[in-house]
Amino acid sequence: MIRTRFAPSPTGYLHIGGVRTALYSWLYAKKTGGEFILRIEDTDLERSTEESVNAILEGMSWLELDYDKGPFYQTHRFDRYKEVIQQLFDKGLAYYCYATPEELDEMREAQKAAGEKPRYDGRYREFTGEPPAGIDPVIRFKNPLDGDVIIDDIVKGQVVVNNRELDDLIIARSDGTPTYNLTVVVDDVDMGLTHVIRGDDHLNNTPRQINLYKAIDAEIPKFAHIPMVLGEDGSRLSKRHGAVSVLQYKEEGFLPEALLNYLIRLGWSHGDQEVFSIDEMIELFDLDSVNSSPSTFDTAKLTWINEQHIKMAKPQHLMRHLSPFVAQLGCDLSQGPDLALVADLLRERAKTLVEMANGAVYFYKDFEEFEAGAAKKHLRPAAEEAMTLLLEKLEALTEWKAEPIHKEINATAEALEVGMGKVGMPLRVAITGGGQSPAIDQTAELIGKDRCIARIKMALNFIAERKAAQ
Repeated sequence: MIRTRFAPSPTGYLHIGGVRTALYSWLYAKKTGGEFILRIEDTDLERSTEESVNAILEGMSWLELDYDKGPFYQTHRFDRYKEVIQQLFDKGLAYYCYATPEELDEMREAQKAAGEKPRYDGRYREFTGEPPAGIDPVIRFKNPLDGDVIIDDIVKGQVVVNNRELDDLIIARSDGTPTYNLTVVVDDVDMGLTHVIRGDDHLNNTPRQINLYKAIDAEIPKFAHIPMVLGEDGSRLSKRHGAVSVLQYKEEGFLPEALLNYLIRLGWSHGDQEVFSIDEMIELFDLDSVNSSPSTFDTAKLTWINEQHIKMAKPQHLMRHLSPFVAQLGCDLSQGPDLALVADLLRERAKTLVEMANGAVYFYKDFEEFEAGAAKKHLRPAAEEAMTLLLEKLEALTEWKAEPIHKEINATAEALEVGMGKVGMPLRVAITGGGQSPAIDQTAELIGKDRCIARIKMALNFIAERKAAQ
């Protein structure tokens, strides 16, 4: 069975690059009928925080990247790592290194002065003497001294690294805690990982890890190293590009499936298709088609993708994601129409859920004044006759539906021999407070008869005051 994983470190928020890695791993597992595992790599005790763990879990939940197993926490597995380190000692493949930070700095400076690549020189590799007093040693892995490590990477192709380029990596710190390169190998072996899909910033770790797999007689998984996501200025995506946390995109009104759709296209394509449903992503995604060059994050393109997903989303789904935004604006959703109907009406005019929520307010909350520009243009004394006649007709309506409302707007325009705009626009400003809304008959139906009548009367008062002031 195919097994993939997402293994973030809780030293910060879940960011866009991490989400794309999680998505590719999730899609590959889903497509192949495999398992997707979530592992929290929290061995960096100084920098790992509960807040970051919660942000990762909340982000995964919002994106609906459901995991089959986990979350597993590396801090719960220290006994297992110690056991593997002991096995390496027993095989003569691990040793204590007593080099002090000052010693190592001196060694690196000398190497740089000689024009060599700075690396640990193995000075304690075969040490059998008396350990220096007062030093807590690290534990290093005896990396092979010759031969090549060959990585047949699904994305990068074949990568060959000579073992002479690798030094003896630290597998346990001086306080006894295991390091990343050891824990990740032990976990991937114990969890039966078949494919390791991760950012290509990890590619330089891979040859070291392959040597560790071999040292513990474990099967080596297939690797797929995905290129970085760059900011629009060509540098690595970071906080200064606004990419703080994936949850920021939730707060800015992006649908989770729109963000995933955008991210799948950052490094993968299926012909010229831009918009994908989740089901299409699962069906069409293939690791072999992932691009080997970096991708640039484009907020305008993400916004366009979000706009398409808003247009194609089912009303109930849209409502579920929209309701918190409308509630944040002080709207009581029980005091107005079904939000799914409102979302369905507003979907053609919104790029984000924030925009949509702002457009939904007048369905649930009465306003005390009209938008100044729209009122100045459309609630003029010349509109009084049309609004008075329309009010009379709408008050007499027994069926408050879009079609009969539309008929009365038409009848008013015909009776007064004016264009539809001379009736429809003052009505729009009267019942929504501004000059922008979806079809006015459908809007009026959802706002409700009582509210519309009260607001038209408020508009007529506004016109009367304006006349009196002239």
